[in-house]
Amino acid sequence: QVQLVESGGGLVQPGGSLRLSCAASGSIFRIYAMAWYRQAPGKQRELVAAITSGGSTNYADSVKGRFTISRDNAKNTGYLQMNSLKPEDTAVYYCNVRRSVNEYWGQGTQVTVSS
Repeated sequence: QVQLVESGGGLVQPGGSLRLSCAASGSIFRIYAMAWYRQAPGKQRELVAAITSGGSTNYADSVKGRFTISRDNAKNTGYLQMNSLKPEDTAVYYCNVRRSVNEYWGQGTQVTVSS
């Protein structure tokens, strides 16, 4: 069992930056692949970025070059650095960890990009 708590969301102006954190507890974080998803009002949840247990990353085309996913296994924490934010990045962002058939979600953190 893994418990995930996201933090770092908030209101930011277009062009600004935020760093989301995902603190994990309850199991061995380093063995899990981790990802960030987001869901905007009226839209389906979509994958934003993912990182394997070995550190390989991939990104949605819409965030490539602007967002960076990372993890610190010693701190049982994952991160999403978001730069050059756009209004269309506004959504609830969710942390996800997965290993085999086991999958866990955080409660989500709101990111609003608006002037």
